[in-house]
Amino acid sequence: MASWPTSERVDDQRLALALRGGDADALTQLYDAYAPGLYEYCHALLRDEVTAAYAVHDSLIAAVENISRLREPERLRGWLYALARAECGRLREDPDRPAENREAPEIEDMHLDAAERTQRDDTRQLVHSALAGLTGRQREALDLTVRHELSTEELAPVLGVTTRQSAELARQARGHLGTTVAAALTARALKDECPSLAALSDEWPLSPESCARLVRHIESCPTCGEHRPREVSINRLLQVLPIAAAPEDLRAQVLTTATAAEHHDDRLALADRAEPLDSSGWPVSPEAARAPQRTARTPVRFWPVVAAAAAVVVIVAAVMWLVPGGSSSKTAAQSTNAPESMPSPPADSPSNVAPVESGLPATPSPTESTKSPTPTPTPTPSGSTSSLPTSRPTTKPPVAPPPVRTGTLSVSGCHIRSGNRGCTITVTAVGGSVSWSVTGTSGGGLSASGSGQLSEGQSGGVTVSRSGWCIGEGSGSVSFSPSGTAEVTYSC
Repeated sequence: MASWPTSERVDDQRLALALRGGDADALTQLYDAYAPGLYEYCHALLRDEVTAAYAVHDSLIAAVENISRLREPERLRGWLYALARAECGRLREDPDRPAENREAPEIEDMHLDAAERTQRDDTRQLVHSALAGLTGRQREALDLTVRHELSTEELAPVLGVTTRQSAELARQARGHLGTTVAAALTARALKDECPSLAALSDEWPLSPESCARLVRHIESCPTCGEHRPREVSINRLLQVLPIAAAPEDLRAQVLTTATAAEHHDDRLALADRAEPLDSSGWPVSPEAARAPQRTARTPVRFWPVVAAAAAVVVIVAAVMWLVPGGSSSKTAAQSTNAPESMPSPPADSPSNVAPVESGLPATPSPTESTKSPTPTPTPTPSGSTSSLPTSRPTTKPPVAPPPVRTGTLSVSGCHIRSGNRGCTITVTAVGGSVSWSVTGTSGGGLSASGSGQLSEGQSGGVTVSRSGWCIGEGSGSVSFSPSGTAEVTYSC
């Protein structure tokens, strides 16, 4: 089995303080200690070798730039995983993310013979079958606590939960995995002795539904339950899973971006991209960001003030009613002489404004505010009614529109800077209106698409992105219809 890249602990506090002090060797130590494990974690979340490399690169640069904001340097390990997880969340929502994923190659163990490899692959299928029955949050908690060796205290801020919740999440995941693996091992050992096991485990790898049925059967079957393993080593089971190999040039790219003067703006952009960070320097998890905000309650001491004010209003109203010639008497007289049908209050008066629930915008009812008025029926000579208008509007002869001049398309190239995913090409209509579209790309792993209509002098933008990992500089082009080719350069 290939050795796990983060099997040894480093002195997080010393390393964090060294980074904060500008130690030239600290960045290299940071990469060597954590980048391989971070890459495996990001690859597990993204399932793409290039996108995972970007996630590690960007999160490590953001960590170096924001290290002074980490209040507890001894928690560097969990902080790095939190930054990487947040970056993976952003990359998953990136519209320019490649449509097809290409998984990274596995770190191979050269010491295994053919029989050992067969046994390892067989055990992997068993573990994958058991993991399929866990929720995504449970699998992530299990992976971080077992393979990446995070404690429940370190896990909690990474997942955006409390320490008690992280401990319970890890406990449930380990228990569920252990029970399922024990059931699968029992099914393999006793499939010739218990006819029901053969039917329940005929497919391989097992689906989550088959795993659940298998567990229920073994718990209720005296024969199978007696031979079920009592203890299963979760740590040993998860160590047989493959380890994604990071690109060989990722280390040089991270060190170059973190130290080269020409990448100063890129470092600032990546540091800003990691926001929002809380007061302790930790990234706000997507779960916490999506949590509904509780509406602040009115302080209790406010209500006596309201009650007192209401009492004053009642007293003043009573006095005005008893005083002859007062405004209340006048109002009463007016109401006596008022017509039976009073006009409706205006649309913006308080009585017509629908109450708005806290945090939600008011939506007009389609049966009221969005409904078109119904025409008043008009009597016809036959006594029936018609919805047609009583008078027909005078129609004017149509005026021919002026001829539209056809112009030419002007395009300007762009440059993809290190740390960015793409750039924007500007297209402009010259001498008249232009109907344009992207017809293709060439070189540099570029991708772009789009089309539209531009009036004379109007401009638009086309986003071009680049896939693949690179070091150095390169170029490509994007062609347009009716004419024009824009050059796109990039630096890594």
